[in-house]
Amino acid sequence: MNTIDGFTHYSFFTEMSALAVQHGSFDLSLGIPDFDIDKRLRIFLQQAADLDSHHYEPLAGNPELIEKIICFNGQRKNSLSLTAHEITIVPCATFALHTALTSVLNQGDEVIIIQPSYYTYAPSVAMNGGIPVYYDLDDDFKINWEVLKECFSAKTKAIIVNSPQNPTGKIWKKEDWNQLYELIKNQEIYLISEEIYDTYCYDEAEHYSSFLHPELKNRTFCIFSFGKMFHTSGWKVSYMIAPKELTSLFQCRQQYISYGANAPAQRALASYLEIFDPYTNKNMMQKKRDLFNKLLLETPFQVEKQAEGSVFQIVNFRNISKTMTDVEFSKWLTIEKKVSCLPLSAFYNSKQDSDYVRFSFAKKDELIIQALEHLKKNL
Repeated sequence: MNTIDGFTHYSFFTEMSALAVQHGSFDLSLGIPDFDIDKRLRIFLQQAADLDSHHYEPLAGNPELIEKIICFNGQRKNSLSLTAHEITIVPCATFALHTALTSVLNQGDEVIIIQPSYYTYAPSVAMNGGIPVYYDLDDDFKINWEVLKECFSAKTKAIIVNSPQNPTGKIWKKEDWNQLYELIKNQEIYLISEEIYDTYCYDEAEHYSSFLHPELKNRTFCIFSFGKMFHTSGWKVSYMIAPKELTSLFQCRQQYISYGANAPAQRALASYLEIFDPYTNKNMMQKKRDLFNKLLLETPFQVEKQAEGSVFQIVNFRNISKTMTDVEFSKWLTIEKKVSCLPLSAFYNSKQDSDYVRFSFAKKDELIIQALEHLKKNL
């Protein structure tokens, strides 16, 4: 198989989704919602498309959308006080992460990646001349701070954190950010903080952003996603917050790569943010998580810990197979049992096996019910 900087041209994510289509399986492998967006978003997008201007927005983004982002973040329970100079509208979270790394990395710099992690992190580090350094979470998916400390070296230039985390559903709390700061406070190390599932924190938990830490914020690129918030990933609009100096550094690189994001979509999102209720959004997804886990109890699968956030649930499958690898099991479940998932080892650089698979519950209730009823009857 051909590779780029040691990474395959396509991901296991793509392979498993294609396998689900090929075999007519219930696809719970990817976090792509199969339900419709709010119809008001459609109206706002149509209104934006009917305007006379169809040109670039400013490099930083649509000014009205930036103001709405400031208001939205100021109204959080753990409110963020932002200025326009700290906000950049970007095409997507992957673009933001890659360009943030472009802004700070030199050849040979090391970047710590906490595994399991999203599959684009390490390739972005390598494509920017950096060296990925992997830290594997313990079996309970909690940070062992003493072990993480050993990953840092004189060459460390950045660390990537994802909260709520894909795939584990873990949420970083204030205490975690404090612990991280203690590890990096005496060295020039940047934080790339991907917080794209910020509106999906469950069981009364509230999102606590890295940007709330008074010292960390000075070295942080903090990434959010309208695609995840509003189920509009195809609109290609996200946003990043960073201190003014890092924002300028980021935008200097951005102008040579993409310049701006989808202009009509930016205007539509500005209108929608005025009426968006994050609690309604969160409650809808929490009900889907609870429905999924309730029905899963009637199968041999084991949920060791409910997802604290995100739209994914990690599940132990060893009551079903003691011998298959998680990759073998995922393919078997997709092909033979007609329900698709992802092996946890797909979220590691070199892990060959685990006891876990990941399901997405960002699906219509009917699909969740049909898929789990099918597993109940066929496992």
